Amino acid sequence: MPRVAIGNPILSNAEQQKRKSQLSPRREPVQARARARARQILDVTGRLLEEVGLNDLTTILIARKLDISVGSLYHYFPNKHAILYAMGEQWLASINTVMRELAELNLEGMALEAFIEALTGRLLSVYREQCGLLPLVQAMWGIPELHELDECHDELVIGHLVDIFRRLGFACPANELNRLGRLTLETCHALLLVVVNQAEIRAYRTRQDLQRMLLTLLSNRRSDSSPEGLSDVEAP
Repeated sequence: MPRVAIGNPILSNAEQQKRKSQLSPRREPVQARARARARQILDVTGRLLEEVGLNDLTTILIARKLDISVGSLYHYFPNKHAILYAMGEQWLASINTVMRELAELNLEGMALEAFIEALTGRLLSVYREQCGLLPLVQAMWGIPELHELDECHDELVIGHLVDIFRRLGFACPANELNRLGRLTLETCHALLLVVVNQAEIRAYRTRQDLQRMLLTLLSNRRSDSSPEGLSDVEAP
């Protein structure tokens, strides 16, 4: 998958380069066999995250599950955080693909309810495909070295949603669109993490509830061209 550009303007160039070297793969796989091994490392790590959790995940455990030496694992990734970082980049690339696909729809002629169904359905497919998603998300939020992934995820999704809301005919000013984008993101994220861990009927009903919540929220705000109390909120 293509990488999503990530950077932290607060860090100096030297600090950014140091962090990049600590989190980047040892080498970019070129041969098909090496690419397959790198992908296998990420897949196995995802399954182990589901089995043992973030705190008990180690490179020793990953190597043992792959039936390779730790030294061989380090040929691909220098440490556990680098593997998690690569998983986070993969996750962001999948989310970016979904948001781009949504942007290619005929949004100007689409009912809000239809868009919400498309949004939740496509996001849910990505959430279900990512092994170990909940501990990965927790790592992106809680581990300082991975926190920029969390920030990039939010910026990416909210930016797409703001553009989509405009094309759907929302009359809100920029700062309100940004607020609605954030609210839509956080609501989807919280409930989709629940859906992926539920049995079929419960998952269906929870997704239906999510769609109703979003429809009620956005329907009531889409025509609000002059929202009260937001004059002191910095526009995005």
